[in-house]
Amino acid sequence: MAKKSVLGLYTEEDSAADALDNLRDAGFEEGEYELLTGTPYPEGTFGEAEPEHHLFRWPLIGAACGFTGGLIITAGTQMAYPLITGGKPILSIPPMAIIMYEGTMLGAIIFTIIGILFESRLPRLFMGAYSEKITEGHIGVTVTTEEGRTEVAEEALKKAGVEGEIIRGWE
Repeated sequence: MAKKSVLGLYTEEDSAADALDNLRDAGFEEGEYELLTGTPYPEGTFGEAEPEHHLFRWPLIGAACGFTGGLIITAGTQMAYPLITGGKPILSIPPMAIIMYEGTMLGAIIFTIIGILFESRLPRLFMGAYSEKITEGHIGVTVTTEEGRTEVAEEALKKAGVEGEIIRGWE
């Protein structure tokens, strides 16, 4: 079934928080509604759940992959093309350490960028209903749900004192 999106605009923070409460009472899940604002508010201002961020894992995984890749490349190269010089060992740690360090940093940076994209939920193919009034200071509450439940969402948004008309969008 196709999903629809509805958006209610509010000028006051309390009205937007009431809209979120009304949506919860109407049986909507946390992932079905979202708060849109052009003004930075502290997390939890509107009574929404504080998001869990796992960005710290991405650089650690990337660093481990980069270190392992650097170790494999340097050790593999020295073993594939052994240069025995005056009885010194084939695997020389100081030159390997430089490549492994650079691989660690490169892996951490690349995985951090990938982690930022995933944690930010980008790219977002369907944005849902939107109004340019959000950039002018209004607070938008958007609900993306099944086609049959949009009327329930509209009633919950109107009960909180939506400003103007409900804006509709399609997925």
